[in-house]
Parts: sequence; C-alpha cells; structure tokens
Amino acid sequence: MRAVLGAAISVVAIWLVLRGVDLARVGDVLRTADLRWVAFAALLSSLDLSFRALRWQRLLRPIAHVRYLPMFGYLLIGYLANNVLPARLGELVRSHYLGDREAISRASALGTVVVERVVDLVAVVAIASAALLVLSVRGVVASAVYVGAGVAGLFLVVLALGIVAHRLPGADRARALVDRWPRVRELARSLQGGLQVAGRPRTLAEALLASAAAWTCSILAFAAVGQSIGLQLTIGQAALIGSGVALASAVPAGPSNLGTFELAAVEIGKAIGVPAETAFALALLTHATILVVTSVGGAIAFTRIGWRRGEVSRPGPELSG
Repeated sequence: MRAVLGAAISVVAIWLVLRGVDLARVGDVLRTADLRWVAFAALLSSLDLSFRALRWQRLLRPIAHVRYLPMFGYLLIGYLANNVLPARLGELVRSHYLGDREAISRASALGTVVVERVVDLVAVVAIASAALLVLSVRGVVASAVYVGAGVAGLFLVVLALGIVAHRLPGADRARALVDRWPRVRELARSLQGGLQVAGRPRTLAEALLASAAAWTCSILAFAAVGQSIGLQLTIGQAALIGSGVALASAVPAGPSNLGTFELAAVEIGKAIGVPAETAFALALLTHATILVVTSVGGAIAFTRIGWRRGEVSRPGPELSG
C-alpha cells in the first residue's frame, strides 16, 4: 500500500510540474549547461554524503564502534536502494546491512537511522526558516515550511517518548504484556537502545555539526548547478530551494522522490522570482547529479560488500559510557 501511494504521489507531482512549464524552453536551458559546474556540484554532493556517513557513525558510536568506510558503504547502498524503491525503503536496507555485517541488532540500527532522520528534519526546518526570514518569502512555500516545523516538533516529541518509554506511567504493565512474546520484547528493547543515542549530549552535538557540514555542501551544490545554467542564486535562495526540496522528499513518494523533488524546486523558484522553466531545469540537473553520485557510489559499495550475510546479531545494545 505504501509503495502504491508513493507511486501515485510521484505521478501527481510530475503532472503538476509538466502542466506549468514549456518543455521546449526547459530543453533550451539544459543545452546551455556548463558541465564543469555540474561536475563541481557532483563533488559537493559526494562531500555531502561523506558527512552524512560520519553523522551516522557518530550516532552509532554509543552502541558499537564501526569503521568509517564500512559505514559509508552501508549508507551508499541505502541511497542506491532509495533510487529504485519507493517510499524511502532504502532506510530499511541500510539498517539491515549495518546489523547484518556488524553483528548489531537490526532494530538498534534502525533506531539510529530514525534519530538521524529526526536530526536531519530539524536541521532542514531550521535552514528553511532562516531562509524565509532572509528572503521575506510568504505564501504557500512559507506555509509548507511551517507545516514541516510542526511535523519536526511532533517527531521530537515521539523520539523523546521513545527514549523514556520505560519510565512512563503504565510502563510496567506494558512490559508485562510484551514479556509474553520474547521476540517482540527483544525487538522493542533493541529499538529503544538505538533511539537512546539521542539522549547523549555529545553524540547529538556531533550529529548536528556533521549535519551542518553536510547541508553546507548540499546548498552549495544547488548554487553550483544554478551557475551551470546561468542562474545566479544567492546562498539564501539556494538554501531555501535545497531545504524545501528536502522537506518535500520527506513525503513518501516513488523511487528517488521523482516528481516531489521537481515540484518543490519549481514552486520555490516561483516564490523567489525564478522562471518555472529555469527552476525545472535546475531541479532536473541537480536531481540527476545526486542520482548519478548515489547510484555509482552505491553500486561500488554493493560490489565490495555483496550479499554475504553475517553470522549473528546481538539481541540488544548496551550503551557505552
């Protein structure tokens, strides 16, 4: 059902974009692209991914020490899976790979991915909100960012509840009920162990710093692609487009967020005075660059790691000091 819904959202988004642009003019813009700037954007996207791998490694550190290069590989495989699977199912794929190859509970691995997604959402909302203030943008774009801020707040509350679930009123009764199913109990315990990394100030600070570095690269990549087609984006404009596209990508859509990525870029472009055709060309080039980087990187990582399964998984993590 989730896959069908995601595909439907992508189709609707693509239709909304195509009905509002002149494809011939989009083609004219794309033909003028300076591929040197696109290559620079690809380099920035690679750096963006490297910082995201570092962030995930630091979030996992209280549970287990995993070398950076394997973490980078698991992340890239997850992004490759997102490129071919709907509704961001690649997050489950990389959680599986991490748990399988590093003998860590897959539920704990998924818990760290959930924390990573929440940290990313908070960072995106902060960037978009700052860009709105700098650019004085109102209307639909501002409303979408406000909705994103509300969703981020909700996720923070849910994450906090997940961390302290064992201390909440009625926890003993719930624990007694879950104890009837040992497998469920272990999964819940492992998942909570993964979520609890968010309660460690140093770990959270390291994740936020890595997020800042990753998003700096991502924003500069949008600006570089803009340069390639003669679009002089300010840092504020590039930040609003990049963060707005990321917020739209949080909506479960088809593979690689096809459609929602482009629709968000076009609508934000209109809000800051960029013609729809130019904004669409910017979205297509940036999206294609990201897809090439993640697909090639993911394919290389998959070739090196392969399908081989690990021996065992730990039933549940013990957070280190």
